[in-house]
Amino acid sequence: MQIAGLAIVNSEAKFDTLPYRIVTSRLRSGGTLSKYLLRLFVTSASSRTATAIANLRRICEQELAGQYDLEIIDVLEHPDLAENEKILATPTLIKSLPLPLRRVIGDLSNTEKVLLGLEVQPQRDRDSNEGAGQ
Repeated sequence: MQIAGLAIVNSEAKFDTLPYRIVTSRLRSGGTLSKYLLRLFVTSASSRTATAIANLRRICEQELAGQYDLEIIDVLEHPDLAENEKILATPTLIKSLPLPLRRVIGDLSNTEKVLLGLEVQPQRDRDSNEGAGQ
């Protein structure tokens, strides 16, 4: 299936394939929307792009535990989308949901700063808070 030139694939898809793809479906089992809606804007197949994709893949797998939808958009192929989102630099990660909208610019190599920028509590903190409440 094609949406604006991007293919929809399942959540086990690899990030290192080109062209860029939506890597999770919009609906989870039971028909509910996932918790986080993320869009990563990149510029073609550069080493910085590959680093950002690998780092985001690691962060999503470790910290979001499948509770996300991710769209990877090449701004050279889809300049209209980049213009609509006012992308000035790449890579840029945008968290649309849950609100508030947040942006992180760079290769996403510092996990703590990415999580802080997205307002996501690290998994180890969530685990310790759940254990303390029981």
